[in-house]
Amino acid sequence: MRTIQTTAVLDVTPDVAWRVLTDFPAHAEWNPFMRSIEGQPAEGARLTVRLTPPGGRAMTFRPTVTAAQPGTLLEWLGHLGVPGLFDGRHRFELEPLPSGQTQLTHSESFRGLLVRPLWRSIEAPTTAGFEQFNAAFADRCLAVEDQPAT
Repeated sequence: MRTIQTTAVLDVTPDVAWRVLTDFPAHAEWNPFMRSIEGQPAEGARLTVRLTPPGGRAMTFRPTVTAAQPGTLLEWLGHLGVPGLFDGRHRFELEPLPSGQTQLTHSESFRGLLVRPLWRSIEAPTTAGFEQFNAAFADRCLAVEDQPAT
């Protein structure tokens, strides 16, 4: 198994971060890495996620949500082709900090037969994509912090 993990401190509460993270239709407005997410943030739901890694080609995945704990965790599992070939477990963990901020841990763990041969070609662009997401996510959270929840 190989893992990519990034972190960021968000200047909002976990509830605000969760609201932004799970407002899937709005991702097209601010998310440079995951250009669109369709579906519901509910355990067992099937999503359609369109990624554009920095310097890479757009890809579409159909992962299944494996955990959706409001204000805490969103996780999905996707497969390239058949399960066991190239599987990715994508996680967004939101942890409240004593300062009122939120620690975002954004990670993906990869398993399968193709992970090792493809790792060199995916590690750097995926890490860069996560970092782009984290920065844009932090900005978006601040922009919507004062807006009422719908």
